[in-house]
Amino acid sequence: MDLRFTAEEEAFRQDVRSFIRDNLDPVTHRKMMDGRIPTKEEIVAWQRTLNARGWATPSWSKEAGGPGFSVVERYIFLDELHQAPAPEPVSFNVSMIGPVISAFGTPEQKDRFLAATANIDIWWAQGFSEPGAGSDLAALRTSARREGDHFIVNGHKIWQGMGHHADWMFTLVRTNPDAPKKQMGISFLLIDLRLPGVTIRPIITSDGRHEVNEVFLDDVRVPADCLVGGENRGWDVTKFLLSNERTGIARIGMTKHLIRRVKRLAGDDEAVLRKAAALEAELKILEITQLRILDAQRGSNEPDPRSSVLKLKGVELRQAASELLLEAAGPQALEVRTDEDPFGEENTEWLGTIMPNYAILRAASIYGGSSEVQKTIVAKTILGLG
Repeated sequence: MDLRFTAEEEAFRQDVRSFIRDNLDPVTHRKMMDGRIPTKEEIVAWQRTLNARGWATPSWSKEAGGPGFSVVERYIFLDELHQAPAPEPVSFNVSMIGPVISAFGTPEQKDRFLAATANIDIWWAQGFSEPGAGSDLAALRTSARREGDHFIVNGHKIWQGMGHHADWMFTLVRTNPDAPKKQMGISFLLIDLRLPGVTIRPIITSDGRHEVNEVFLDDVRVPADCLVGGENRGWDVTKFLLSNERTGIARIGMTKHLIRRVKRLAGDDEAVLRKAAALEAELKILEITQLRILDAQRGSNEPDPRSSVLKLKGVELRQAASELLLEAAGPQALEVRTDEDPFGEENTEWLGTIMPNYAILRAASIYGGSSEVQKTIVAKTILGLG
């Protein structure tokens, strides 16, 4: 086992780092440093900058229009984005629907959607979860009835991330309610959110942000050529999508950035600094574990079940770092500021984002595969239990 990066990989890291430094808009960078969410326009501008360099779709093959990164290059690229910090390419586009269309789409769907998805000319949303069918995704009730060249869709989706920004939604619908197993009667549809019968309503979360939505579909006529993977074959497509969604979810670079903020705010508070040092030690162990997995994957793009360990521990450490950041900020974490406020001095922190980010990060134990699901994967595929 060799945990060292090759000379070529180190050169690639420097190339990525220089590109971010020279091309990321300073206002967007400052927002990321402060834990604020860039505007839609800022996210789109950055993704198009990456796309012009050929880097907006790090997980895509060259045949699909991506850079064809190795697993190590993909890790380095995302790590540099997280540590800069800079916005990641929109995951709904890049990590989810893009690979699905590349793997399951018709030639016409690839021509229509892939380039527009990479350049974020289309912003995608995910329409999976429903009231009563979240963790048990196969229990969904949204229906699609075939009428000639269209599907008539009726149902209700919830927790749709960034749906208020989106142009299209990829979603799961029930096309055969009489299938012997509930997974067998599901299809995967692409829905233009501007079609008649689509209603998007905001959900304001406990941190006061508008990031998620609910979507109502009332007799929405979706062209049949927006079906991906064949009728009643949506579950196969979904399993493929979820395996891509969970790639690189340890987010080690993000935790490093949080710990750097902790140290800046802690000053000479020895108690906080000791806790930060303990977190750094655990994070280094996780990073070595990730490098071991990457070393085993060199030359292969096959998923590794050990990535569930990375997800579990990565989320745990990121949540712990966000809690320590809250401790370091103290009562100042409750300050109220708006994006219209001037930045102030260069070393002035936006502390009012710390509490909302701490609160929203509790959900990281659920999305991308809950901790309970990841533990089951570890037990079955790594430990050989059950």
